[in-house]
Amino acid sequence: MQHKDLLERLFTAAVDAARPETCLPARLPEPGETGRIILLAAGKAAGAMTAVAEQVYLDRFGLDPARLDGLCVTRHGYARPLRHLACVEAGHPVPDEAGMAASARTLELVAGAGAGDHIVVLLSGGGSANWSLPVEGVTLSDKQTLTRTLLRSGATIDQINTLRRHLSRIKGGRLSAARGQGARLTTLAISDVPRDEPTAIASGPTLPDASTLADARALLERFAPDAPASIVKALDEPANETPKPGDPVFEGTSFEIVARPAISLEAAATVAREAGYEPIMLGDSLEGEARDVAADHAARARELAKAGRRAVLLSGGELTVTIRGDGRGGPNQEYALALALALDGHPGIRAVAGDTDGTDGGAGSADDPAGAFVLPATLARARALGHDAASFLARNDSTGFFATLDDLLRPGPTHTNVNDFRAVIIDKPEAGQP
Repeated sequence: MQHKDLLERLFTAAVDAARPETCLPARLPEPGETGRIILLAAGKAAGAMTAVAEQVYLDRFGLDPARLDGLCVTRHGYARPLRHLACVEAGHPVPDEAGMAASARTLELVAGAGAGDHIVVLLSGGGSANWSLPVEGVTLSDKQTLTRTLLRSGATIDQINTLRRHLSRIKGGRLSAARGQGARLTTLAISDVPRDEPTAIASGPTLPDASTLADARALLERFAPDAPASIVKALDEPANETPKPGDPVFEGTSFEIVARPAISLEAAATVAREAGYEPIMLGDSLEGEARDVAADHAARARELAKAGRRAVLLSGGELTVTIRGDGRGGPNQEYALALALALDGHPGIRAVAGDTDGTDGGAGSADDPAGAFVLPATLARARALGHDAASFLARNDSTGFFATLDDLLRPGPTHTNVNDFRAVIIDKPEAGQP
C-alpha cells in the first residue's frame, strides 16, 4: 500500500461497518396485525435509516403503505430519496427554522399515536440539532446563539447535551412523554458518542434523563456565562426539568444501539491485519483537546517506530477544539495538523483522521471536509509553499493548511455517523512510502 491507499481503506472499512444497510434490517420490529408503523428519524443517518426501514416494511413485511406513517429529519445535504415518507433537511450543528417545524410535526405524530400503533424512532448523531424545539420563552435565535457559544467553548458533547435536554420540548425523554396512550415505542440508534451513552445520542429524546436543571445551570455558568437572559430564566423554571428514571412515561418503550464505534474500529483492524500490520486499539471513546491527543499519539507512534514495530494505532471518540483563532476546520483536521507538527516528518509514519459522517466542523455544508491525511513529507511540502504549520494551528486554520497540500479527506456525506476515526500507521521507512 503506497501513499494514502491503506489510510483510505481503513477509513472506508470503518464507515461501511456502520451503514444502515448493514446494521438496521434485522433489528426493525415486525408490524402488528393492525395499527400503524410510525417511523420518526433524526440525525445524519436519518435519510439512509428511513430508506432502509421503508424497504423492510413495504417489501419484506409487505406492509400496506396506508399503515406506514412518519417523518425523517436530517442535516442539509444528507437527505436520501424515500418511497413513501417525507425527508426534511435541517440545520446542523446550529438549528434552524426547518428543524423546528419538523420537530413540532414529529411531536404531533407521537401524540396522535394510539393503541395498536408502533412508533419506531431511528436516531443518529446530529439528531440534537435536527430535532430542535426550544422550551417556552426561548427563541430560535437564543438557541442558535447558545449553540455557537458552546461549540467554541471546548465543552464536551455530554456537557452540551445536558444543556440541550433542559432547553427542549423533544429531548431528554420528552418525546416519550408526548406519546399517545397505548402506543408502543422502539428506539434504534447508531451511536456517535463516547462510551455509547444512550442518553447522549441525539440528547436522549426517548430515554429518562438523570441530569438536572442544577447541572445545566452550572454548565451554563462555566461555558456560556453571557448566554441570553431567556436561557438563564428557562433553566430556573421547574417545569423544564426532564423526566427521570422510573417515570411511567417510559413504560412500553425499548432502546437498542444497532451500530457503535467499537464495531467500526474492529472492521478497520481487520483491514490492517490483512495488510500485515498489528492493530493497536487506543479506545473508541477518546475525549480531550485535539492537539493534546495528537501529541500523545505522536509520542506513542515514535516509540513503536523505535522498537521496529509494524503497527496501526486505531482510535475513536469525539475530540474538542477550543477556538482562539479565525480559521476553518474541525477536531479531526486540528488533530491531524497537531500530529504533523509533533511527528515533524518522522519517516514511515502516516495517518488519517476523519469524522465518519463525512464532514468535520466547517460551515455546516455537506461538502465540508471530513478530516485530513498526514504523511512524512507534510511539513516539508508546506514549507516549500511558504507555509508555517504552527501559525496555521495557532489560528485554528487546519482546513486552510491541508487544502494547500490537497491532503483533505473528502468522502462527502456517508449517511451514517459513529463519530471520529483515527488511524496512525507505523512502518519501517524503507517499507512505507510517504
